[in-house]
Amino acid sequence: MASRSTSSLCTAALLLIMVVSWATSASARNFYQDFDITWGDGRAQILNNGDLLTLSLDKASGSGFQSKNEYLFGKIDVQLKLVPGNSAGTVTAYYLSSNGSTWDEIDFEFLGNLSGDPYILHTNVFSQGKGNREQQFYLWFDPTADFHTYSILWNPQRIIFSVDGTPIREFKNAESIGVPFPKAQPMRIFSSLWNADDWATRGGLVKTDWTQAPFTASYRNFNADNACVWSSGSSSCTSSSSSSDGNAWLSEELDSTSQERLKWVQSNYMIYNYCSDAKRFPQGFPPECTMS
Repeated sequence: MASRSTSSLCTAALLLIMVVSWATSASARNFYQDFDITWGDGRAQILNNGDLLTLSLDKASGSGFQSKNEYLFGKIDVQLKLVPGNSAGTVTAYYLSSNGSTWDEIDFEFLGNLSGDPYILHTNVFSQGKGNREQQFYLWFDPTADFHTYSILWNPQRIIFSVDGTPIREFKNAESIGVPFPKAQPMRIFSSLWNADDWATRGGLVKTDWTQAPFTASYRNFNADNACVWSSGSSSCTSSSSSSDGNAWLSEELDSTSQERLKWVQSNYMIYNYCSDAKRFPQGFPPECTMS
């Protein structure tokens, strides 16, 4: 009797393990589920059962991918390891964008450089087709040596760009002073690796060294669990979504510690800020520049 009972318990335990294992694997996200490779003729690849995506660039072509889903607000992370060595002339872009002539867009662009010289992280925000809101940074680590996490928090009040959890830029909703804010157009995630040696490195003075090709950037651990998927004209987030629903990010803002970290980055690593470029705006800075 005892052996039968033990056998039944073992069978039940084994079934439970199988069910849990199946559920875990079924819920795990991967690049096959979330993205489509859109160009590059085989230069973009999804590897390791969907856990890794690589983009490559050679003299004939770059490559790129886009998300299957559209999003209207979200907290979106990806880990990225940039092109190592002499990456001058190359640009790795990772951004959100809508369609049309009055599109919205939130940009990370990584401008390559000669070996030993730092990458430039270029950020921009477009609303209703208007950009020209560039801020550029050096990074406080080598972004080619390992994977690092690049994040966009986009909610109705603000857009926060972060690197490894450290905020580097905040673009606040300034509709109250007449500045359009991206809040009505769903956006897809796009990424590409391409040749931009007419402008990317030292204003185009340094050209791509094709003897170093192919150039490769690698992606892993995409996460958009905290994002509102837009489908058939409606959002996966309800209008009453709140922190109690696990959607605290929809009203998230920088706390005092994060504000200090933001100031640290901008004091030590920011190399260009459109809100400080008086030559570019002789008639006066854009209105959002007056916001603290």
